[in-house]
Amino acid sequence: MPDPERQNREDLESDAQRRRRRAQFLRELTEARELRDRVQPRRAKTARLRHAMRMRTFRW
Repeated sequence: MPDPERQNREDLESDAQRRRRRAQFLRELTEARELRDRVQPRRAKTARLRHAMRMRTFRW
């Protein structure tokens, strides 16, 4: 029979690891977007305008 406390501790560990990996991924994604915006300013501007239009037409 598995020890429930050990399983719970492993779940908490894996949850913390998942949050750390997710935070790292989001940091890298933001960095990649910033780099793309610097390299392709015109495309970045149209993407911003498109995003703004989507947000204006989105119904909550």
